[in-house]
Amino acid sequence: MNIDILISNITNPVLLFFLLGIIATALKSDLKIPENSSKFISLYLLFAIGFKGGQELSHSDFNSEIFNSIVFAIVLSSLVPIYTFFILKKRIGVPNAGAIAAAYGSVSAVTFVTAVSFLEQQSIDFGGHMVAIMAIMEVPAIIIGVILIMLFDNEKKNDISIGSLVKHSLTGGSVLMLLGSLIIGLIADAEQARGIEPFTTDIFKGFLSLFLLEMGMVTAKRIKGFRKHGVFLFLFGIVIPIVNGIFVAYFSQFIMESSGNRLLLAILAASASYIAVPATMKLAEPRADAGLYIPMALGITFPFNITLGMPLYFAIIELG
Repeated sequence: MNIDILISNITNPVLLFFLLGIIATALKSDLKIPENSSKFISLYLLFAIGFKGGQELSHSDFNSEIFNSIVFAIVLSSLVPIYTFFILKKRIGVPNAGAIAAAYGSVSAVTFVTAVSFLEQQSIDFGGHMVAIMAIMEVPAIIIGVILIMLFDNEKKNDISIGSLVKHSLTGGSVLMLLGSLIIGLIADAEQARGIEPFTTDIFKGFLSLFLLEMGMVTAKRIKGFRKHGVFLFLFGIVIPIVNGIFVAYFSQFIMESSGNRLLLAILAASASYIAVPATMKLAEPRADAGLYIPMALGITFPFNITLGMPLYFAIIELG
């Protein structure tokens, strides 16, 4: 692992604001971001990354590499929830196993955004189509997770149809904003789009820092309630991302040439959803304990990926 990259990532102001949020909660400070402002920042980040990705995608030729990347991403987001479900099922029950499996098969948009910031800091190029891949990976894992619950849970029949589940996944606020911004960026006139560059580019890292400040506070609060569930889930929240991230970091060389694209795909594979999955599982499987999968994704996997995960996966990509 490159020590310079690790140090640079740890001292990134974006990450330091995340740590400030944790410290603020530990000190029982009254520091907080108003709820309405928090929602605005979340929507802004999804809008900015989606729009910029759409603009990049509009300048890209749809070639075999992009097609293979999309297929690989769909297969990955379908297989991860399957193998993780069977690791979890006997220990924590079918509903919780399905929800956690869906979370770890799906992706974290904020982790992706942080990885984009990491690449920009290292002056490494990446393709705009990676934003589309991120959006695509949200849905299969959620559907697979719920199907697994339906197949293996004998206590309660779930009457939610696959069609309604897909619709809910695609029309959820975070996914709709991301997909909508991507499409708008794709079809928007390039000259007209430059008019909003200061909003989508110049202030991006500032809003990301504020968002991660809040994520740090949320993490510190929720991780306390997670401790009682033992070491197993804590290790799961680190080991599974490492396995997925290393697997993709290495094997992505056979379908991609760009080290930036490879890192983004690896970090997507290693990340876990704490926005789309909780929103969907609240509808599809209310018996699943959100006090398990949200702290796992937000309090364990997310901090690991943005501190140690990215340098680790990048080092493997550079070696390969």
